[in-house]
Formats: sequence, structure tokens, C-alpha cells
Amino acid sequence: MNKKKISISWSGGKDSAYALYQLLQSREYEIDSLHTVFDADLKRVGLHGVPEHLIEAQAQAIGFPLRKIYLSKDNSHDTYERTIREFCLKLKAQGIDHVMYGDIFLEDLKAYRDLQLGTVDMEGVYPIWKLNTRELMLNFINDGFKTCVCAANTTMFDKSQAGKTIDDNWLNHLPENVDPCGENGEFHTFVYDGPLFKQPVKFTLGDVVEKTYEYKKTEDDGTEVEMKSSFWFQDIR
Repeated sequence: MNKKKISISWSGGKDSAYALYQLLQSREYEIDSLHTVFDADLKRVGLHGVPEHLIEAQAQAIGFPLRKIYLSKDNSHDTYERTIREFCLKLKAQGIDHVMYGDIFLEDLKAYRDLQLGTVDMEGVYPIWKLNTRELMLNFINDGFKTCVCAANTTMFDKSQAGKTIDDNWLNHLPENVDPCGENGEFHTFVYDGPLFKQPVKFTLGDVVEKTYEYKKTEDDGTEVEMKSSFWFQDIR
């Protein structure tokens, strides 16, 4: 049976790593490559803040090629959609009809991804969709993955949590309002070892800094509300 060719949406964090791990066990897909969106100026991954060279090191340790997409901070949402569409059309032209994502329970995000992929006749694949997030994290740890916190919301975490490697103890002391996988954006991670990796990714921890983001949120009635979020960022080198 011919396997379906697929590209992996890769942030460098635990969800995309564990989704890929589950996907590989299905033996249904042929992995063409990982692909990552970088800030064109900083050469880092969006809210994760992970530098490009460490994403490259992850891809090398896992053994798949890495495709890169660059977007500037001042790009509009329309520019973002056009850039991703053009990238997907290139995948499609190379016989790749599927894209894997590490989403778990955000219905609106999944619907958005599926809508955008549908415009180029591609399909999304979600290996960890609807899994219990606490059980998922326990399995992630027990399966031998190692991941550290690279960004954490300042309203839910203190500065000392940035850079910590997630283990059972860390998980057991999470605030009650934080999803175990950070699926609501409470925290982000960098995976540096585990069953996917031929060798651990070497890195060092630098300073922890606080950064604030301002953005607009559309309410159910269509009105836009100005929002602000602050995160502790662990510099990973």
C-alpha cells in the first residue's frame, strides 16, 4: 500500500513532537519534511522564541528535512494567509496532500486550518486531537521525551518556571487554571530529547525576560477588543 505523503507543522514544542511520534506509529504516512514559521527579522519561532539554529538541530536529530517559512512582524493577516497558501501550493505540486498539526482541542483553530487547506485541496491530520491533556503529558514524560518551558504567561507562572524541564513533579504543581498541555497558550516548550531523536539537542539557557504582546480579539458579536498578554521568555541558545 502506498503511504500518503505528509508535511509536519513543527513549532519545536511538545505537541508537534508527540503528534509526530503518534503519526509515525500509524505507519500510514510518508513524512516528507518538517516545516516551521520563523520571524523574518529575529529568526525565531513566534511565541516560542526558539532560535532557527535549534529548530534545525531538532530536524537533524530527528532525521527529516526542514522547510522554512519567514514572516515579518508587520505582515498583515492577509499576507500571512497568502504566504501559507503559497507554501501549501508548493507542497501540493510535489505530491504532498496532507499536513500534520499538534492541535488538541481548539475547535476554532482546527476549523480555520481545515478551511485554509481546503482551498488548495489538502487535508489536515491531527494525531493527538481530543486526547485528555493530562494523560497526554504523563505519556509524553513516560515515553522519554524531555522538554523545557521556553515561554510562560506571567499571570499564571512566576519567573523561576521559565527554563524548567517538565516532569511529573512540575505537572502535579500546575495552577488549576492551566491546561496540562498549555493548549490555551498558557505556556510553550522546546523539546530536546526523546524517542524521536537520534541524539539530544544541545543548548544552553540564557536570561529570562518579560515581553508584552498587544493584539485584537473578535468577540462573538463581531466587535474587536484590545487585548494584552505578558510572557516570561527563556532565552535558549
